[in-house]
Amino acid sequence: MSVMDTALRESLKTLRLSGMLETLDARLAQAHGGELGHLDFLQVLCRDEITRREAVAFERRLRKAKFEQQVTLEGFDFNASPKLPAAQIRDLAALRWLHAGESVILFGPVGVGKTHVAQALGHLAIRQGANVRFAKTSRILAELAGGHADRTWDRRMREIARPDLLILDDFAMRQMTAPQADDLYELISERQGRSVIITSNRAPSDWYPLFPNPVVAESLLDRLINASHQVIMNGPSYRPNKRPKNPTDKPPTS
Repeated sequence: MSVMDTALRESLKTLRLSGMLETLDARLAQAHGGELGHLDFLQVLCRDEITRREAVAFERRLRKAKFEQQVTLEGFDFNASPKLPAAQIRDLAALRWLHAGESVILFGPVGVGKTHVAQALGHLAIRQGANVRFAKTSRILAELAGGHADRTWDRRMREIARPDLLILDDFAMRQMTAPQADDLYELISERQGRSVIITSNRAPSDWYPLFPNPVVAESLLDRLINASHQVIMNGPSYRPNKRPKNPTDKPPTS
């Protein structure tokens, strides 16, 4: 290693350009072999650093999303049920709704793959540089309730409302209390103009009776439903297809 190479390595460390540092030997070999000119050498090293930073940022956004599973739309089995609206879901994968600040409601019976699709759309959003948070709706409401108790409600609300995309899983599972309904109203109001994905076992028309105050229900749900793409997911359970096979299971007899 020449003195110049050593000095260059030290400079890259000082500037925290580890992407360049990791590929420096390979790029130097290309330069010494005549494959890269001076400007090409610099440009390729810069691209190495950009690639590393993009990968680090992607992994950071992925961790912050707190997905239950790392799933993708490419890994979703649309053949599991002919009733699934595959064309509509694939159209949502273009994320035009996200850029427009619109929302998505995925509803249907238990086990048809709503949570998988919601997380997969979130994964696509992260690939495009968006900040995403996934959570059970009950967990979000519990966090906000805790904020009332310890006087951190404003901070908690800001943190929950901050992401470009918020995914509320298992929405409208049960009757809400008045404080829960009020917190949910504030959250959706705070996120005005930013996208939400909701998964629910109930159709949106069945959500209204779950709110103790009809006025709050009307105001909140109008905001959610009227600016959303509604996807009815129906068919047999998707979960058995993902369940590990028991080695003792016998094939069905004809």
